[in-house]
Amino acid sequence: MTASTDGKGRDPALPLDPSSRVSSIDALRGIALFGVLAINLETEFRISIFQQFLPHASDQGLGRLIDGALDIFIDMKAFALFSLLFGVGLAIQFERLGRTERRTSLLVRRLLVLLAFGLIHLFLIWNGDILTEYALAGLVVLPFLFGPTWLMGSGCATFLALFLLQPLLPTLFPLPGHAWLAEHVKDANQVYANGTFPEILQFRIREVAAFLPLHSYVFPRTLGLFLLGALSWRMGLFDRSSRMTRWLWPAAAFLIGGGLILTVALSAHRYGGPAGTILLALGYAALVVAIEATTTVRRWLRWAEPLGRMAFTNYIMQSIILGLVFYGYGLGLFSKLDPVAGLAIVLTVYVAQVMFSRLWLDRFHYGPIEWLWRALMYGRAPPFRKA
Repeated sequence: MTASTDGKGRDPALPLDPSSRVSSIDALRGIALFGVLAINLETEFRISIFQQFLPHASDQGLGRLIDGALDIFIDMKAFALFSLLFGVGLAIQFERLGRTERRTSLLVRRLLVLLAFGLIHLFLIWNGDILTEYALAGLVVLPFLFGPTWLMGSGCATFLALFLLQPLLPTLFPLPGHAWLAEHVKDANQVYANGTFPEILQFRIREVAAFLPLHSYVFPRTLGLFLLGALSWRMGLFDRSSRMTRWLWPAAAFLIGGGLILTVALSAHRYGGPAGTILLALGYAALVVAIEATTTVRRWLRWAEPLGRMAFTNYIMQSIILGLVFYGYGLGLFSKLDPVAGLAIVLTVYVAQVMFSRLWLDRFHYGPIEWLWRALMYGRAPPFRKA
């Protein structure tokens, strides 16, 4: 075996044959992108993310219904699902590289390149970036992949327990006070809606420090779900031939039902919301994998697979498009639209990305950012355009 081949004699830098891809993972990514787009638009592009920590008048009518549905079914769940899938993807890369001499260096380089992309996205495009956190979390989780299954399980349980127990622990990075938040939201409404690109860039950079409490709160959950995703892959839960697939339908029903109970009935409890978020994300994952494992219904989700294969490109494009809609160097609609108009934009952008992704992958092996990520990871350009 050479350093340039995986454990099965294949060059891991080359594109995977479509038949070798795990369609359930691609479909899950594609579906999760809708949740990410909806929540990012409604809570961070349409208004300041810090407005939620201040008293404010609730939306009425259809807007209130949309806010409630997003809060129960999507808010934080889409990001939890993406965390799970990132762990799965990391485990797939770890396995595909087999016993190559460069496995560790390639995986570290993959995460460092992601970190570079994340920092560019964070400062130049949108400071709600999640890529930087994922890159750092990946570097923490990577050593666990070299260990036995029990070590991964123990790490997963420890990080998720730490996340759930945070209300009982000292706060390392507290949120700014009420006066700062009120002044900051006022400034955000002015700068983001009317500022030039340099003015918005300067404000965005100043605002990054205020995001630290939010990231520190969710970071243990990210680590735990990364490890849970890697464990799921190692245990064969994404293998259609696995005996465990017959349990996916009842597991999905149990997890979604339990997650809704915790989210709705126990939302006021300090553990209800966080635990419900995790259960719902796992339930969504189990449901999609169950559908993909059932031959008669898996075609229902084929539309989402190209979108998921280009998740990195589509995520960045969502930020660019929403920046042009809401910021002063574009249409300047920040703080000026209600949730109904926001949802209309979400549906328009998402449907456009579904169609674009399918057309793009008819001609190319990868999305443009996926191709660049792969080229920088391996130090050589893989084939891009299809014959």
